Amino acid sequence: IGNNDRRGAGDDTLFCFMDMELQEIIDRTVAEYAPLVKASSEAYWEGTTTGSAAAFDRYAEVSKKIAGLFSDVRTFDALRGLKESGSVTDPLLRRQLDELYNSFMSRQADKALLDAIIEKETALERRYAAFRADFRGRRINDNEVERLLRTSADCSELQDVWEAHKAVGREVASDILEVVRLRNQLADCLGFTNYHSMSLILSGEKPRDVELLMNEVDELSRDSFVQVKAEIDEAMALRCGISVSDLRPWHYQGRFFQEAPDLYPVDFDSYYKGRDLERLTVDYYRSIGLDVEPMLRRSDLYPREGKNQHAFCIDMDCMGDVRVLCNLTDNERWMETMLHEFGHAAYSAGHDANPELPFLLREAAGIFTTEGVAMMFGRLSRNPEWMRLNLGIPAEEAERIAPDCRRSARLSQLVQSRFMQVVYRFEKAMYADPEQDLNALWRNLVEKYQLLTYPDGRDEPDWAAKIHIALYPCYYHNYQLGELFASQMHHYIVEHITRSGDMAFDSYTGCAEVGRWLTEKVFAPGKLYPWNEMITRAAGEPLTAAWWAAEVR
Repeated sequence: IGNNDRRGAGDDTLFCFMDMELQEIIDRTVAEYAPLVKASSEAYWEGTTTGSAAAFDRYAEVSKKIAGLFSDVRTFDALRGLKESGSVTDPLLRRQLDELYNSFMSRQADKALLDAIIEKETALERRYAAFRADFRGRRINDNEVERLLRTSADCSELQDVWEAHKAVGREVASDILEVVRLRNQLADCLGFTNYHSMSLILSGEKPRDVELLMNEVDELSRDSFVQVKAEIDEAMALRCGISVSDLRPWHYQGRFFQEAPDLYPVDFDSYYKGRDLERLTVDYYRSIGLDVEPMLRRSDLYPREGKNQHAFCIDMDCMGDVRVLCNLTDNERWMETMLHEFGHAAYSAGHDANPELPFLLREAAGIFTTEGVAMMFGRLSRNPEWMRLNLGIPAEEAERIAPDCRRSARLSQLVQSRFMQVVYRFEKAMYADPEQDLNALWRNLVEKYQLLTYPDGRDEPDWAAKIHIALYPCYYHNYQLGELFASQMHHYIVEHITRSGDMAFDSYTGCAEVGRWLTEKVFAPGKLYPWNEMITRAAGEPLTAAWWAAEVR
């Protein structure tokens, strides 16, 4: 026994006993929790794919049962004692203790409060799923809203469809505010400043670190965005036959100016017209050693009345039943979405398939790490080398469009990044003071970070039209962190796996080693390590903005 090991036999017995006590708590909790995860997922899937009120009711009831499981005071006290004692010796058990402790911590509140939050959130789910924009006397879905905003040059039509979509904000704003107050009440009774800081802390992020990173990204992107925004303004004004001073948010080819408008002459949609997006997705992932076809067969991919109009990936049971919801049409936006969502799916399937990973650790290392994987693949829909190898466009055409593809990729990153700043800072301020003038807060942030001119006199809750603010709270900054991680992974792959050195256009097509690296280093570990340790193990350095910054400058 070395001089630094002063434990005696009694200490070893105690530490062994603590490990056994924790394992018993884990086994008991998972035995109750795993079936609830599956039941919750099944109800949510039915509700979002059909709009069924009964399914949403079931989802709310199961959510309450999950909250009840994790609100048990005696179990939480036992976990707190184990955590504070530092007596759990097994590293795998310590990781599960951290996760379980945070899950219980977030529910140590009055049952009536937890139930009220769940009921409000479920009601909002229904209202977003059912909403269709009333455009000039007819109901249209989000795909049609996007099509009109992207293709019309009629200022009156653009304003009408933009305002028709924003009408959902007026319908749900008061309910969102009620749930925001309830979330803050929950955070307060748990000893947190507000719900925003609580959410970050319990998901393994430090609010101050996130703030510094978002500030850094703001500074890194600001000057470049000012330059491209001037180009966008000139192009959009010319397109609509107006002066730059007359431009308003509806002139930028999207509902929130969160995606890049068509500034360069490449018509990306034309490459996907009539193409089978499902087959393209399956074939590409298979070429890099990842089989997403089983997940695709379980998915729901096409629009219909009553169905959620967005896109998401869901791990139904943490046992391999992974699915994607989309609303496909044959254009570039939905090709990007398919590549993105099945990146999530591959990640989930990868950690679910690891037999050595405990149930409680079958999640991504961090919220943004799965976003990073999805974003890395989503970028490929505008990559000329990917289009050559997967769509079969001629090499000379790929070479011809390459400069505009590069400019388009940079533009996309800058435009997205500035909207991420808006949502992150809006939510942070909203949870700090939900009684302030939120309409003015949103308008001021849009003007500051996106450099848009807001309509004179408009005092509407346009912020509430963004579904994430209501239903995926305090999440949006993870998209920006995900972009940083995507660029970091891309750099590592190009330098160490494909070794192409082609930072601009390497698409990894046909390189099965990419899939093996992702599976072994990113997917399979799940939540075994804190997210920055996982990133360091996989990519050789902690999360950094350096590689993303190199792409947007």
